[in-house]
Amino acid sequence: MTGFARVEGGEGETRWIWEARSVNGRGLELRCRLPGGMESLETEVRQAASERCRRGNVSITLTVSGAPSTGVRINRDILDRVIGLVGELEGKVKGAAPPRLDGLLAVRGVIELVEEPLDEAMRERRRTRLLAELAVMLDELAAMRRREGAKLVALALGHLDEIERLRGAAASCAAARPEALKARLLKQIQALTEGLPGVSEERLAQEAAIIVARGDVREELDRLAAHQGEARSLIAAGGAVGRKLDFLCQEFNREANTLCSKSSDVELTNLGLGLKAAIDQLREQIQNIE
Repeated sequence: MTGFARVEGGEGETRWIWEARSVNGRGLELRCRLPGGMESLETEVRQAASERCRRGNVSITLTVSGAPSTGVRINRDILDRVIGLVGELEGKVKGAAPPRLDGLLAVRGVIELVEEPLDEAMRERRRTRLLAELAVMLDELAAMRRREGAKLVALALGHLDEIERLRGAAASCAAARPEALKARLLKQIQALTEGLPGVSEERLAQEAAIIVARGDVREELDRLAAHQGEARSLIAAGGAVGRKLDFLCQEFNREANTLCSKSSDVELTNLGLGLKAAIDQLREQIQNIE
């Protein structure tokens, strides 16, 4: 299921932004991008996300900016290297004035801005605020996913209605009734063996009964009805049912394939192909449902 959420916050001059993106996925895959020094939040981030999302590829990003620099320091390693270079070049450039202090300090990297470390109380307060705003963002993401899920459920129910219509048409098809299939088969056998001596009518009837049993699709139609009832029950129950519905679609497809393979009638075969198309459309929507 897809979704997006964004929450901004801050403390003093420090600002931060939580962002979450969700796209479809077979299972739950979480990706966290946290700035340096805040990696310890990852455990809480993953736990909070997994409580709200059961399926999908979810990316969560925290961006921090505007942290004030409260002090400066001299990078003595760089300064020593610059002074050393000045000594090496002294006398090689005629008319060059000796370096001044302000010139040396202007060299990039000599002066560094440093942030004064937070004390433990301030660090814990900031952590609490970050996690509280994370929860707000994840709630917004979950709400967006639920809204999308409600629309997908309506589409899935429509596909289930079409499957039921096609299943009913297949059950009413003359070719699906064993007695009709048996009568047609016996008529064909009689036409083929007419005038041929030594063929037992009892044996022909036995063979016809075996062929009819192999071509009986009532069992597949009954299982399709049972799967449909289970799918509707799962949708009505709510919750994270996407994986279960995905499995049911596999069973739907299995029965439709068997029905087509058993069919020896054009009408019944076309209904079976229609079932397969409706099941594929249902499965496309189911794969987006959590």
